[in-house]
Amino acid sequence: MRLEVAFADRVGIASEILSVLARRRLDVVAVEVEPPHIYVDVPGFAEAGLEGLRAALAKVAGVRAVQPVDLLPGARRRLHLDTLLDALADPVLAVDGGGRVVVANAAAADALDLAGEAAVAGTALAALFDDPAVGAGLLATGFHEPPREATVRGTPFLVETRPIVEGGAVAGGVILLHAPRRIGERLNALQHADAGGFEAILGQSPAIQALKARAARVAPVDAPLLVLGETGTGKELLALACHRASPRADKPFLALNCAALPESLAESELFGYTAGAFSGARRDGKPGLLELADRGTVFLDEIGEMSLYLQAKLLRFLNDGSFRRVGSERESRVDVRIVSATHRDLPAMIAKGGFREDLYYRLNVLSLEIPPLRDRGDDVLLLARHFAARAAAQARRPAGRLTAAAERTLAANPWPGNVRQLENAVFRAVTLSDHAALGPSDFELAAPSPDAAAAAMPEAVTWTEAVEGFERDLLWRLFPSYPSSRKLAARLGTSHTMIANKLRRFGLRR
Repeated sequence: MRLEVAFADRVGIASEILSVLARRRLDVVAVEVEPPHIYVDVPGFAEAGLEGLRAALAKVAGVRAVQPVDLLPGARRRLHLDTLLDALADPVLAVDGGGRVVVANAAAADALDLAGEAAVAGTALAALFDDPAVGAGLLATGFHEPPREATVRGTPFLVETRPIVEGGAVAGGVILLHAPRRIGERLNALQHADAGGFEAILGQSPAIQALKARAARVAPVDAPLLVLGETGTGKELLALACHRASPRADKPFLALNCAALPESLAESELFGYTAGAFSGARRDGKPGLLELADRGTVFLDEIGEMSLYLQAKLLRFLNDGSFRRVGSERESRVDVRIVSATHRDLPAMIAKGGFREDLYYRLNVLSLEIPPLRDRGDDVLLLARHFAARAAAQARRPAGRLTAAAERTLAANPWPGNVRQLENAVFRAVTLSDHAALGPSDFELAAPSPDAAAAAMPEAVTWTEAVEGFERDLLWRLFPSYPSSRKLAARLGTSHTMIANKLRRFGLRR
């Protein structure tokens, strides 16, 4: 039984209380004194003798109460601390001033490949890291080093330290080890905290509904995915939705735009680098996206812009899951799903030698093609209203409405920049307009020339596609000025029924 004795503090009272226990020949195995309380652990003491002990202790001047407790305060604190440490997914170790581990959590035991936390205690700091100089450096600086990377049993970790100060002197330190994938999880949480799944892809057109249905089928399949679509169609949004619908949903989703970085930087961002790999590199190296996203997904946007050299390195990773950091001779292996995207015609690039054929077939195991905005019918107006409401909230203005003329203009525009162009146009109109209702002039849309409209359309491969492209361009240009099928039919000298069918087909009206 464990007992709490409350008393009025005075010199010698703790000794007198323990003397009472000793005279009653009670085996006391632990004592904690925290005035005005003393706690004792008496394993062999039965509850039946509690009243007699209370009477004996009441004769000690200053004793106020005696009652059982479930745990001694020190044991309770140790239990809470152990529970807290074991709840941490990152390894945590406390080291004394002599460089010996005194406390470690379960994650630290796993990282050191030892059987339990107790086996870690007593380990020398120099033996923790593959490079003994790392531990020596921590001791020499009094655990005041900035975060750096070091390897433990061949696995890289970001090492953070905190000194333990007692009486103004450093009495040891706390070491925290962050695995790259744990850093990736935090980056993912910061970048995609409010990102949704397929519900974030707005649209009710048959084309977008068919895309969502196909995406829902391929998302759970753990194989490379290639997303195709013109610029601005939302390829990353679809890739993220597929990640959220996959078994890797709770792991990182990290993206690299292959067109935004030169080859050398793209390589180090994707594969990481070792200490001193190149001029300007961090002295302790840096993990790449593949390591940060371990067990998750890496999205390679604009994969068609990747150099042939990087294509070869990526192909090797796709073959066996292994890679080397820049400047390293050590093989690393991670479990990552690759989702890539491009607006380029990869088969045409292969024919010209600009893209590896073997890589294309490794990336194109599963594929999704996002329809351009011009083929999505009334989705243009649905998206425009959504963007207008969001822009008004961002600008802290009343939500404006679109006039009928504005809706006809937006519906008739070819939108070569697709959803991104529409969003920017609506945001600009909402921000700069002083009107409660947005008209055609607020959107500052230039009438597309035949050459520009032709350039926005994909290259025709059949006579039928070429004719459809011409018809669509013609109707786009004339519909704002003749906003009904009858007026447009009269302008073109043809039947009202044919024009009505064409308008529906090309998404200019229901």
